[in-house]
Amino acid sequence: MQDIEKVYREYSSTVYKYLFCLTGKEEVSEDLTQETFAIAIKQINKFRGDCKISVWLCQIAKHLWYKELKKHKKNKNISINDLNEEIRISETTEDIICKREEKLKLFKDMQKLDEQSREVMYLRMVGNLNFIEIAEILGKTPNWARVTFYRAKQKIREVDKNGKKN
Repeated sequence: MQDIEKVYREYSSTVYKYLFCLTGKEEVSEDLTQETFAIAIKQINKFRGDCKISVWLCQIAKHLWYKELKKHKKNKNISINDLNEEIRISETTEDIICKREEKLKLFKDMQKLDEQSREVMYLRMVGNLNFIEIAEILGKTPNWARVTFYRAKQKIREVDKNGKKN
């Protein structure tokens, strides 16, 4: 029971935000979030572990939202274009969540780099600076900035490969 509570505390906010992006309505998002976790508890044995639990929960939430749309379509005459737009938006939101998790992992991996490499990576990726600007800031040559960035990327790839093997 404590594990379920821990999962709820950890992921309810993510599921709610995801649903709010889909629905645009607080009350509907809250209701669907509760329903998502109720279904997750009943179907926890179906969780295969081949994705993150947050992705699995968001999939449940998405399917609940689709059910909700279909129910409203029967009650109201929602156009098929509106339904297709909702589906397109939900897929985009799902991609955003996955990209956010990948970005988080990248920043964690960047923390393992030496200070100069990490600084170049931050300036390039977060600051959107070109190598000339990075070189100016750090008092180095543009070629040094370019090579440092390339080597840092290689180190992160090695960390990623080694992490997947373990």
